Amino acid sequence: MAYTDKELSRQFAYDTHTLTDSLILDRHTITAMRLQILGLNHNTAPVEIRERVVFAGDDVARALVCLNEIDNVAEAVLLSTCNRTEFYVIGNDSGCAQIRTWLHHDRDLDPTFGDSLFTLVEDDAIRHIFSVACGLDSMVLGEPQILGQLKDAVREAEQAGSLGKQLGRLFQHTFSVAKKVRTDTEIGASPVSVASAAISLAQQFFAGFSQHTALLVGAGATVELLAKHLSSKGIGRLFVANRDFERARQLASQFGGYAVPLSELEGTLPEADILITSTASPTPIITRQQLESAIAARRHKPIFAVDLAVPRDIAADAAELDDVYLYTIDDLDKVILDGQGSREAAAIDANRILDDEIVRYLSIEHAKRVSPVITALREHGKKIRDEVLEQAQRRIAKGVNSVDVIEYATASLLKKLLHNPSVRLREAGEASEEEIIEAARALFGLDKNDAP
Repeated sequence: MAYTDKELSRQFAYDTHTLTDSLILDRHTITAMRLQILGLNHNTAPVEIRERVVFAGDDVARALVCLNEIDNVAEAVLLSTCNRTEFYVIGNDSGCAQIRTWLHHDRDLDPTFGDSLFTLVEDDAIRHIFSVACGLDSMVLGEPQILGQLKDAVREAEQAGSLGKQLGRLFQHTFSVAKKVRTDTEIGASPVSVASAAISLAQQFFAGFSQHTALLVGAGATVELLAKHLSSKGIGRLFVANRDFERARQLASQFGGYAVPLSELEGTLPEADILITSTASPTPIITRQQLESAIAARRHKPIFAVDLAVPRDIAADAAELDDVYLYTIDDLDKVILDGQGSREAAAIDANRILDDEIVRYLSIEHAKRVSPVITALREHGKKIRDEVLEQAQRRIAKGVNSVDVIEYATASLLKKLLHNPSVRLREAGEASEEEIIEAARALFGLDKNDAP
């Protein structure tokens, strides 16, 4: 937290209060603005709720601008992925409440939506951020993509002007912690991903892939990974559909597949035995009617479909069709858990690292918070020293004996330095302010048996 000269003057008040008071931090001032998190994720809300509060593209910058305009929020970072939307803020106690109200209005949410939201503050919030960055809070334990998404979120906050010094320091430390966990543990070993989980689920549905056709919708990293897995499993035919046809063509060509313009998606659906979608579309791109027509054209040969997108790409009511077996990202939980058992021991080691790093980060932050006090104290002492030195030099210039000058200077310096603390301690004694008295003992290294 940065202090203005006016705040320093008011908080420490060296000229009108005691030196001891100056060294006791104003707890209200320091904790008024604190780290808080408001959000929801795959642990607190199902996909049908998460998809309603996804922020993507220009919507992220717009949201950050709105947060900047909330008086009780000093800094903010917004992380929004398929599995979480979380606001990391430095604000006072009403800051999160105001964000909650804004979110309800911004997304026209039902009042019961608040049941899916969680809040964390200070130490708990730090642990959560560290856990997210390390993949310890992910649906896929240890997945690496979240760290890149978090770095993007911090970059966007910086561009929007909502990233301040405190969050900036926190996230730089967070990225360092994530790197340490990746280096010092096996959390990233035996990779399990949402894409591999989707293919594992498909393998439970089909005896083999060589006689089947897969249609992937999207062209991002997840779809590329899906195509890689399907190719390695010997898929018969592979189609990749995307709004950017050139991107679809490049991706399909890597794995001997065929590119499909999104405008021709409906005509390709009857070919698909396996349909997996992962786009950033804010609304469904495949309707119930389209799948119903595709099933009729297939003479009711079933379609296995996995919708990995949030918001969802496939209309939810398509799951009601008899010959469509539709799964969402939330349905992959069991497959993912079965595949990540080897990471559990690594997660224990990772959490030990987090324990140490939380202590280290808090120590650094506390040291930074007291720096203004130390600076002000040194400036106060220097001012007194300069005054006494000037008086001593004038005495020497007048021919006063050097021994007498030294005696005068040291006595004067001692008197000036201890005057305010002495006065304030007497007042503390009269008012039975034990906290002030004990602070003075600690600050000046006094034994408790010393006479008051």
